[in-house]
Formats: sequence, structure tokens, C-alpha cells
Amino acid sequence: MSARVDLYDSAYANYASEVYRGVRMETYGEDFGQTSWATTEESREIPHRLDLKPDSSVLELGCGSGGYALYVAETVGCRIVGLDINEPGVQNANQLAAARGLAERVRFEQCDASEGLPFEDGTFDAVFSNDVLCHLAGRSKVLGEMFRIVKPGGRMLFSDALVVGGMLSYEDIATRSSIGFYVYSPPGENERLIARAGFRRISVTDTTDSAAQISKQWYDAREKRTKELIAVEGNTNFEGLQRFLSCVHSLTTERRLLRYLYSASKPR
Repeated sequence: MSARVDLYDSAYANYASEVYRGVRMETYGEDFGQTSWATTEESREIPHRLDLKPDSSVLELGCGSGGYALYVAETVGCRIVGLDINEPGVQNANQLAAARGLAERVRFEQCDASEGLPFEDGTFDAVFSNDVLCHLAGRSKVLGEMFRIVKPGGRMLFSDALVVGGMLSYEDIATRSSIGFYVYSPPGENERLIARAGFRRISVTDTTDSAAQISKQWYDAREKRTKELIAVEGNTNFEGLQRFLSCVHSLTTERRLLRYLYSASKPR
């Protein structure tokens, strides 16, 4: 069985490190502090898919170190609340918001979204989540909460990189799950749960090729910086993350695991 590997604590605690910034730049082409499978093109498209405007109020589930939420706030001019369970990520995100003069429009809070969302009904114009719902237990409840806190006519978007597309071995699943808790979805299940939550006008985009591309670029960028990363992470964790990224690349290239981007709206 693959040993547990740390990805998020290292990534968020070392956000400002030049070696980690170099990895992100080489992986994505632009640095939002990402740890997702979204390409820069997808990241730039999300505000348009959500129909965000300067007066929009937005919630991000799984904000990580906050870089992407701040990018959206700066680009669109909207107000954003970011939630994440990872304490170093939330601390870094609030520091970045203050440093960029955005603390009045963007704030970040530590929260386990699987336990419910601490907001009144109809608080937000839009809610989105990049490759995070697969980490949360009780997806039906999470989607129900997303529906509840969005205003009538509001938009929802999330990506899921763990839709099963083919045969998976025990070792495949163990290695792919080595960085934390995961839920794997059968084809069509997300669409069913989205509709059951009450959302309509459901759109599904196959972005599996993006996950294959990002995982390869991420692996290669880290491999070039082996000595520097081992000095921070330790040899065992470095090798574990490389195995994880190699596994993601193999499974997505062979389409045994698929990634989809889902969007939908709440009826008026």
C-alpha cells in the first residue's frame, strides 16, 4: 500500500518560496498558487462560465492558498469568500489579500465544507470549486448546501478528476489516494446529484486531457528541482509526490480516470 504523502501543507506553507513558485509557473504558465488540474485557459474561463460581474458575491470551496480567488476579484472586481480546511492555506490567503489591498472585498475562512456551509440562504450569486469536492464526504449534502446558499438565478461550477472511466487496481487507487481522502464517482453520478440538489441547465465538459497535461508538467517541473524540493520536503515525501503525479498522468492518459467540469444554475 502507498504511504500517505503530504501535498497541501508543503505547497501552502511554502507558497512564497522561489522553488515552489518556479514549479507553479512551469506547470501552469501563470502563478495562482494552484494545486489543481485546471489549465490557465480553464481558470480564465471560469468567471465567464459563472457570469460574474463587479457586483457579484462569490463563494469558493477549497480556496487553498487564495491566489486564484484574488485573481478573480482583481479581474472582475467582485466580492469573494474562500473556504478551506487547511490552516496554512487560509493564513497565507488572508495575508495575500491584505498585501494586495483586497481584504475589504476578499476574505478566507477555515471550514470543513462537508459539515455544512456557514451562510444564510441565497447569500451568493455564484459558487465554485476546483478539484475539491472529490475530497469531501457526503457529496449530495455538499451540493444541497451549494444550492441553498446561491441566490435564485445564480450559478454553480465544480470539477471532478475522479470519475471512473476504466479498470483500476488496488495499487492504482492507493497511489492516486496517497495525498488524502478521496471519493471516486461512477459516470453520470455527478449529473444525477446536481439535478437532485435542484440545479438546472447542467453543462458537462470533458477536461481529462487537461489533467494529463498538468500532471506531466507538474512532475517534470518538480523533477528539475529535485535537490531543492528534497531539502524542504524530505526524500520520502518528494518521491511519494512524484509517484502520485506519475500515477495521475498514466490514469488520465489511458482514460481510466476522467476529469469533468460541471456547471449549472439555480432556477429563478
